[in-house]
Amino acid sequence: MSVRCSSPNLNNGSAKAAFVMIQIGDIRVHLLLDCVTKVDAGGPFGLVPRALYKSILAPDADNLVPMVYHSLFVQTAGMNIIIDTAYGEKIPEKQHVYMQSDRSSGGQLAGLARLGIQPQDIQLVINTHLHGDHCGGNTRFADPADPARGVVATYPNAEYVVQRREYEDAMHPNERTRATYLFENYQPLYEKGQLRLLEGDCELAPGVRGVVAPGHTPGHMAIVIESQGETFSYVCDLASYAVHFERLGWMTSYDVEPLITLETKRKWQAWALETNALLLFGHDTQRPLGRYTLDEKGRGVIQPVEAVYA
Repeated sequence: MSVRCSSPNLNNGSAKAAFVMIQIGDIRVHLLLDCVTKVDAGGPFGLVPRALYKSILAPDADNLVPMVYHSLFVQTAGMNIIIDTAYGEKIPEKQHVYMQSDRSSGGQLAGLARLGIQPQDIQLVINTHLHGDHCGGNTRFADPADPARGVVATYPNAEYVVQRREYEDAMHPNERTRATYLFENYQPLYEKGQLRLLEGDCELAPGVRGVVAPGHTPGHMAIVIESQGETFSYVCDLASYAVHFERLGWMTSYDVEPLITLETKRKWQAWALETNALLLFGHDTQRPLGRYTLDEKGRGVIQPVEAVYA
């Protein structure tokens, strides 16, 4: 397994990264960067006391911490696949100002263009879940100058997939979830017949599996990629930051079912030890990639995988 990075690290919140390329056997995975924002530390750390998390990710004077938004471009068996589409290009400028967004990477489409890939070249889009920061790029405005004209698929030739339970929850948001379940990101695709609903764990492409990993949402899905004895997993918001994977009791305030998250993480810790999988975390700017191991005291820790710059 090899990792090649074309970008600086994101510890300072910079979004100047273009992509990271990971070779998993015969499968090539490019990690694309949509943007980096700042969020209140209460979001990623929930009930964890500031005295504990500040030594891991120190908030600024306004109690803000950096959060990165990934997409993955996967090439396997002649297929071009996108996993998650991040915020995309429909976010109003005032929201980016509020989030202090750094979009200097150019976003997902710019990253694909640097790889010589156009939107029409994508055959499959996998949504781990339907929160706006993971599927906002599913669609784009038909006319950016006139949003009232509606949206169209960002990837016109692709089939989109998501877990059925996730889609049903996203179509019936409640007071807790309605701010992040935005119909424009998925309903038009379903009505057009471009979004297929999945029924549990399944193979999505050669070497690429979707595995239900509930807690963040009931229908949340992680992605496992396997080839030639090598294993990679995008755990997504099962563990938004590496420390969430290390510490079972640490959950984000965004998790709909935090106690389910805890038990799901327990299972994935055991799986990660058994497989020595390379893990990608949903929003970590410091340790986005790593392997789960035991230290000399038997405690689970993420050993970051250092990227070799091209």
